[in-house]
Amino acid sequence: MTKIDSGLIRRWLDGWTVARSLPEAEPVEPVGDGLRSRCDQPGREVEVFALRADEEPESLARLAAAVAAARQITWLTVPTLRPGTVEAIVGAAGLELLHRSEWFMTTDLTEHPQHAPAAPYEREVRTEGPVTVVSLYNASGEVAARGSIAVVDGDAIADRIETDAAHRRRGLGRAMMSALAETAVSQGARTGLLIASEEGQRLYSSLGWNHKADVLIARGPVVPSIW
Repeated sequence: MTKIDSGLIRRWLDGWTVARSLPEAEPVEPVGDGLRSRCDQPGREVEVFALRADEEPESLARLAAAVAAARQITWLTVPTLRPGTVEAIVGAAGLELLHRSEWFMTTDLTEHPQHAPAAPYEREVRTEGPVTVVSLYNASGEVAARGSIAVVDGDAIADRIETDAAHRRRGLGRAMMSALAETAVSQGARTGLLIASEEGQRLYSSLGWNHKADVLIARGPVVPSIW
Protein backbone atom coordinates (compact mmCIF):
# COMPACT_ATOMS: atom_id res chain seq x y z
CA MET A 1 0.00 0.00 0.00
CA THR A 2 1.45 3.36 -1.07
CA LYS A 3 -1.30 5.64 0.24
CA ILE A 4 -4.05 5.68 2.80
CA ASP A 5 -7.58 5.45 1.40
CA SER A 6 -9.19 8.90 1.50
CA GLY A 7 -12.53 7.21 2.20
CA LEU A 8 -11.11 5.87 5.46
CA ILE A 9 -10.06 9.38 6.49
CA ARG A 10 -13.54 10.70 5.67
CA ARG A 11 -15.16 7.95 7.74
CA TRP A 12 -12.95 8.75 10.72
CA LEU A 13 -13.67 12.47 10.40
CA ASP A 14 -17.43 11.86 10.21
CA GLY A 15 -17.27 10.06 13.55
CA TRP A 16 -14.78 12.44 15.15
CA THR A 17 -17.01 15.46 14.55
CA VAL A 18 -19.96 13.55 16.01
CA ALA A 19 -17.91 12.48 19.05
CA ARG A 20 -16.97 16.11 19.73
CA SER A 21 -20.35 17.64 18.81
CA LEU A 22 -18.77 19.66 16.01
CA PRO A 23 -20.41 20.79 12.75
CA GLU A 24 -20.00 18.51 9.76
CA ALA A 25 -16.68 19.05 8.00
CA GLU A 26 -16.77 21.04 4.76
CA PRO A 27 -14.75 20.49 1.55
CA VAL A 28 -11.73 22.68 0.94
CA GLU A 29 -11.37 24.04 -2.59
CA PRO A 30 -10.37 22.54 -4.92
CA VAL A 31 -12.75 19.78 -3.89
CA GLY A 32 -10.89 16.60 -3.04
CA ASP A 33 -7.80 18.14 -1.46
CA GLY A 34 -9.15 18.08 2.07
CA LEU A 35 -11.90 18.78 4.57
CA ARG A 36 -12.23 21.69 6.97
CA SER A 37 -13.68 21.42 10.49
CA ARG A 38 -14.47 24.31 12.82
CA CYS A 39 -13.13 23.35 16.25
CA ASP A 40 -13.53 26.72 18.05
CA GLN A 41 -10.91 25.82 20.65
CA PRO A 42 -8.29 28.24 22.02
CA GLY A 43 -5.25 27.85 19.81
CA ARG A 44 -7.15 25.52 17.46
CA GLU A 45 -10.01 27.39 15.85
CA VAL A 46 -10.06 25.46 12.56
CA GLU A 47 -8.58 22.13 11.51
CA VAL A 48 -7.96 21.02 7.93
CA PHE A 49 -7.58 17.31 7.11
CA ALA A 50 -5.60 16.30 4.03
CA LEU A 51 -7.24 13.57 1.93
CA ARG A 52 -4.68 12.76 -0.76
CA ALA A 53 -1.31 13.93 0.44
CA ASP A 54 0.50 10.80 -0.73
CA GLU A 55 -1.11 10.35 -4.13
CA GLU A 56 -0.87 14.04 -5.04
CA PRO A 57 1.72 16.02 -3.03
CA GLU A 58 0.65 19.17 -4.88
CA SER A 59 -2.71 18.95 -3.11
CA LEU A 60 -0.92 19.01 0.24
CA ALA A 61 1.15 21.99 -0.86
CA ARG A 62 -2.07 23.85 -1.69
CA LEU A 63 -3.56 23.02 1.71
CA ALA A 64 -0.38 24.03 3.52
CA ALA A 65 -0.30 27.37 1.70
CA ALA A 66 -3.94 28.01 2.61
CA VAL A 67 -3.33 27.13 6.26
CA ALA A 68 -0.28 29.43 6.33
CA ALA A 69 -2.46 32.28 5.03
CA ALA A 70 -5.49 31.64 7.25
CA ARG A 71 -6.65 34.44 9.53
CA GLN A 72 -7.80 32.02 12.24
CA ILE A 73 -5.45 29.69 14.09
CA THR A 74 -5.60 26.65 11.83
CA TRP A 75 -4.18 23.16 12.20
CA LEU A 76 -3.35 20.85 9.31
CA THR A 77 -3.67 17.11 9.98
CA VAL A 78 -2.08 14.77 7.43
CA PRO A 79 -2.46 10.96 7.44
CA THR A 80 0.43 9.65 5.34
CA LEU A 81 2.73 6.78 4.48
CA ARG A 82 5.40 9.28 3.45
CA PRO A 83 6.04 11.37 6.58
CA GLY A 84 9.37 12.71 5.34
CA THR A 85 7.78 14.17 2.22
CA VAL A 86 4.91 15.64 4.23
CA GLU A 87 7.27 17.21 6.75
CA ALA A 88 9.23 18.87 3.93
CA ILE A 89 6.09 20.26 2.28
CA VAL A 90 4.55 21.73 5.43
CA GLY A 91 7.92 23.13 6.47
CA ALA A 92 8.38 24.82 3.11
CA ALA A 93 4.98 26.50 3.60
CA GLY A 94 6.14 27.96 6.90
CA LEU A 95 3.97 25.80 9.16
CA GLU A 96 5.00 24.73 12.64
CA LEU A 97 5.07 20.95 13.08
CA LEU A 98 3.29 20.05 16.32
CA HIS A 99 3.07 16.25 16.19
CA ARG A 100 4.99 13.90 13.91
CA SER A 101 4.45 10.50 15.55
CA GLU A 102 0.70 9.88 15.78
CA TRP A 103 -0.89 6.86 14.09
CA PHE A 104 -4.10 6.26 12.17
CA MET A 105 -5.35 2.85 13.36
CA THR A 106 -8.23 0.47 12.65
CA THR A 107 -9.56 -2.81 14.03
CA ASP A 108 -12.35 -5.35 13.69
CA LEU A 109 -14.35 -4.62 16.83
CA THR A 110 -16.10 -7.99 16.77
CA GLU A 111 -12.73 -9.58 17.59
CA HIS A 112 -11.68 -7.03 20.20
CA PRO A 113 -10.33 -8.67 23.39
CA GLN A 114 -12.30 -8.10 26.57
CA HIS A 115 -10.80 -6.96 29.86
CA ALA A 116 -12.77 -6.02 32.96
CA PRO A 117 -11.42 -3.37 35.34
CA ALA A 118 -9.74 -4.86 38.40
CA ALA A 119 -11.07 -4.09 41.87
CA PRO A 120 -11.63 -1.55 43.29
CA TYR A 121 -12.40 0.18 39.99
CA GLU A 122 -15.96 0.30 38.72
CA ARG A 123 -17.28 1.04 35.25
CA GLU A 124 -20.02 3.44 34.22
CA VAL A 125 -21.38 3.51 30.64
CA ARG A 126 -23.53 6.39 29.42
CA THR A 127 -24.94 6.55 25.90
CA GLU A 128 -26.61 9.58 24.37
CA GLY A 129 -27.53 9.20 20.71
CA PRO A 130 -24.54 7.88 18.75
CA VAL A 131 -21.99 8.78 21.45
CA THR A 132 -21.05 6.60 24.42
CA VAL A 133 -18.85 7.77 27.29
CA VAL A 134 -17.22 5.20 29.55
CA SER A 135 -15.86 6.25 32.95
CA LEU A 136 -13.85 4.16 35.39
CA TYR A 137 -14.05 5.21 39.05
CA ASN A 138 -11.81 4.35 41.97
CA ALA A 139 -13.08 3.38 45.43
CA SER A 140 -13.41 7.05 46.40
CA GLY A 141 -15.65 7.80 43.43
CA GLU A 142 -13.01 9.77 41.55
CA VAL A 143 -12.65 9.40 37.79
CA ALA A 144 -9.56 7.30 37.09
CA ALA A 145 -10.06 6.93 33.33
CA ARG A 146 -12.51 8.12 30.71
CA GLY A 147 -13.09 7.73 26.98
CA SER A 148 -15.76 8.10 24.33
CA ILE A 149 -16.80 6.43 21.11
CA ALA A 150 -19.16 7.57 18.35
CA VAL A 151 -20.98 5.07 16.12
CA VAL A 152 -21.68 6.26 12.56
CA ASP A 153 -22.80 3.92 9.76
CA GLY A 154 -21.13 0.81 11.11
CA ASP A 155 -17.93 2.58 12.14
CA ALA A 156 -16.96 3.42 15.71
CA ILE A 157 -14.53 6.27 16.29
CA ALA A 158 -12.77 6.22 19.66
CA ASP A 159 -11.78 9.61 21.05
CA ARG A 160 -10.25 11.26 24.12
CA ILE A 161 -9.08 8.08 25.82
CA GLU A 162 -7.45 9.28 29.03
CA THR A 163 -6.15 7.67 32.22
CA ASP A 164 -5.25 9.82 35.20
CA ALA A 165 -1.51 9.73 35.88
CA ALA A 166 -2.06 8.35 39.39
CA HIS A 167 -3.92 5.32 38.01
CA ARG A 168 -1.75 4.26 35.10
CA ARG A 169 -0.21 0.79 34.65
CA ARG A 170 -3.23 -0.85 36.26
CA GLY A 171 -4.94 -2.15 33.12
CA LEU A 172 -7.47 0.67 32.97
CA GLY A 173 -6.67 1.52 29.36
CA ARG A 174 -7.39 -2.05 28.30
CA ALA A 175 -10.59 -2.10 30.34
CA MET A 176 -11.65 1.22 28.84
CA MET A 177 -11.10 0.11 25.24
CA SER A 178 -12.87 -3.18 25.94
CA ALA A 179 -15.95 -1.39 27.26
CA LEU A 180 -16.02 1.03 24.33
CA ALA A 181 -15.66 -1.78 21.79
CA GLU A 182 -18.35 -3.88 23.46
CA THR A 183 -20.79 -0.98 23.47
CA ALA A 184 -20.06 -0.06 19.85
CA VAL A 185 -20.62 -3.63 18.65
CA SER A 186 -23.94 -3.75 20.50
CA GLN A 187 -24.94 -0.66 18.48
CA GLY A 188 -24.09 -2.29 15.16
CA ALA A 189 -20.52 -1.13 14.63
CA ARG A 190 -17.88 -3.44 13.22
CA THR A 191 -14.89 -1.27 12.27
CA GLY A 192 -13.01 0.74 14.87
CA LEU A 193 -11.10 3.88 13.84
CA LEU A 194 -8.87 6.18 15.87
CA ILE A 195 -5.84 8.44 15.78
CA ALA A 196 -3.41 7.30 18.45
CA SER A 197 -1.01 9.49 20.34
CA GLU A 198 2.53 8.22 20.72
CA GLU A 199 1.69 7.21 24.31
CA GLY A 200 -1.36 5.17 23.26
CA GLN A 201 0.13 3.26 20.34
CA ARG A 202 1.52 0.37 22.38
CA LEU A 203 -1.82 -0.14 24.15
CA TYR A 204 -3.87 -0.17 20.95
CA SER A 205 -1.40 -2.43 19.16
CA SER A 206 -1.57 -4.93 22.04
CA LEU A 207 -5.37 -4.99 21.63
CA GLY A 208 -5.18 -5.84 17.92
CA TRP A 209 -5.48 -2.38 16.39
CA ASN A 210 -3.56 -2.02 13.11
CA HIS A 211 -1.39 0.88 11.98
CA LYS A 212 -2.65 2.25 8.65
CA ALA A 213 -0.68 5.48 8.39
CA ASP A 214 1.39 7.99 10.30
CA VAL A 215 -0.33 11.26 11.17
CA LEU A 216 1.51 14.57 11.13
CA ILE A 217 -0.08 17.71 12.57
CA ALA A 218 1.11 21.23 11.81
CA ARG A 219 -0.11 24.71 12.69
CA GLY A 220 -0.07 27.93 10.73
CA PRO A 221 0.53 31.52 11.87
CA VAL A 222 -2.25 34.09 12.16
CA VAL A 223 -2.32 36.22 8.98
CA PRO A 224 -5.09 37.39 6.59
CA SER A 225 -7.18 34.48 5.29
CA ILE A 226 -7.56 33.36 1.67
CA TRP A 227 -10.72 31.39 2.50
